[in-house]
Amino acid sequence: MKDIDFKLRGDFIALDALLKATGLASSGGQAKVLINEAEVSVNGEIETRRGRKLRAGDQVSLASARVRLLAPAAPDTPAAA
Repeated sequence: MKDIDFKLRGDFIALDALLKATGLASSGGQAKVLINEAEVSVNGEIETRRGRKLRAGDQVSLASARVRLLAPAAPDTPAAA
C-alpha cells in the first residue's frame, strides 16, 4: 500500500477533489465511481459522499493507497521591526 501525505492549502478539500489531486482518480467521473462503489474509506469508515469535507488529521484509504491530510503551512509572519 502506498502512503501519501497531502498538505492542505485551505481548511478543507472535498473527497472527490482529493482523489483527483493525488492521482488516485484520473478524473472526477472516476472519483465518483470509486466513491459510489464504496471503495473509499475516511478514518476507517466507508464514505459515499463525494463532497465530504476532509480536514487536517483525516485519513483516506483505497485498496492501493492511504492518504494522510496535513495542515496547511503557517503563513510567514513579518519580522519584528
